[in-house]
Amino acid sequence: MEEIMKLHGATALVTGANRGLGHHLAQELLRRGAKVYATARRPELVDLPGAEVLRLDITDQASVDAAASAATDVDVLINNAAFTAGGNLTTGDLGAIREVMDSNYYGTLAMIRAFAPILARNGGGAILNVLSAAAWTTVDGNTSYAAAKSAQWGLTNGVRVELAPQGTLVAALVPGLIATETLRDYVRAAGLELPEHVMIDPADLARVALDGLEAGDIEILDRIGADAKATLSGAPQAFDLAALAG
Repeated sequence: MEEIMKLHGATALVTGANRGLGHHLAQELLRRGAKVYATARRPELVDLPGAEVLRLDITDQASVDAAASAATDVDVLINNAAFTAGGNLTTGDLGAIREVMDSNYYGTLAMIRAFAPILARNGGGAILNVLSAAAWTTVDGNTSYAAAKSAQWGLTNGVRVELAPQGTLVAALVPGLIATETLRDYVRAAGLELPEHVMIDPADLARVALDGLEAGDIEILDRIGADAKATLSGAPQAFDLAALAG
């Protein structure tokens, strides 16, 4: 694999680094020799020796601005933080649906707008947005999350075009089912049980994501993500959790 974006010696900021994939992304960046700003709305929950911990709420512009002022040496921005529990669009709580869109779309956009000038000053660097296969195959029971991830995909593609002149790589990580407690809680609430082999371990996904970023890939997909992308050439499809549960 040709290395295009070197992470050894880079300075990265990871949102939502207190748990799940965000924690593993920050941990893997540290292992690869990067300086890491690990951020969370509750920084006291971040357990990442070697990282510099910052409080950050991506839906609060003042908080975003404060992070940008503190982390002026960043050349890799990883937008991982997101609210996921919005429910269905026609029946879910409208406040929860707005929160899903605020974090996944507007929060990601706020981070990019704040850090794009910093990336430019530091040589271009890279942005990695954590999406979901739900962006391409909606999920009954949480269609608002799928819609927000679809919007975030469009945002990612637009920002990629806008920031290309400053030399910023903009990539999307599009996984299927990540073996986190958030997913397990959602599946249990649906009355299902998923076999372990259909989920990807977040530590493995973090390695896949950063390998793809170093290779200069603009979309980094696991198997379910690749299958979901392939459906776009045909009739729209919904993601069938029950079929995966067997």
